[in-house]
Amino acid sequence: MEWLVITSQVVVALGLLNVWLLRAGKPTEWRGGDAQNMREEFAVYGLPPWFMRVIGTLKIMLALLLLVGLAVPVLTKPAAIGVAVLMLGAVAMHFKVGDPVKRALPASSLLALSTLIAVV
Repeated sequence: MEWLVITSQVVVALGLLNVWLLRAGKPTEWRGGDAQNMREEFAVYGLPPWFMRVIGTLKIMLALLLLVGLAVPVLTKPAAIGVAVLMLGAVAMHFKVGDPVKRALPASSLLALSTLIAVV
């Protein structure tokens, strides 16, 4: 079971870092509404630009804490809970704007993995 948690930590952390550091300015099939980048996506959700920066900072920090948690396990559970809360919000935003379920799959997957990390 330990390997599953460790693998989940790495997948969640690298997934968040990929989205927020490498792909934030690029279109993907997972963006809400017709958004072509992260800024547009937050606008689709009716959220202000400053909120995008807050959420992005939190997600990057939590991703890094998940990675550090591999060496300092006491950090893992709080980081996983934080990611789960943010992913719950992401899933809710997709449903708020009427996105197809497919678009919420990445956030739902990270929600499930971070919940697994937090409870195991």
